[in-house]
Amino acid sequence: MAIVGTTIFSHILPVIFGFFSFILIISGSLEEDKAKLALGVTLFIIACVFPYVILSVLV
Repeated sequence: MAIVGTTIFSHILPVIFGFFSFILIISGSLEEDKAKLALGVTLFIIACVFPYVILSVLV
C-alpha cells in the first residue's frame, strides 16, 4: 500500500525540476552564463535522483 504523497515525489516534483532545469540550461547556453548552466545541470541531476532517494525512504 502506497503512502499518501508518493505521487508528488515520484511524478510531480521531478517534472517541475526537470522543466526548470531545461529552461536554465537553454538560457545559460544561449547567454553564455556558466552559473545558469551549472544550476540547470545540477537541478536536472537532482530531478533524476530525487524520486529514488525519497521513495526509498518513504516506502
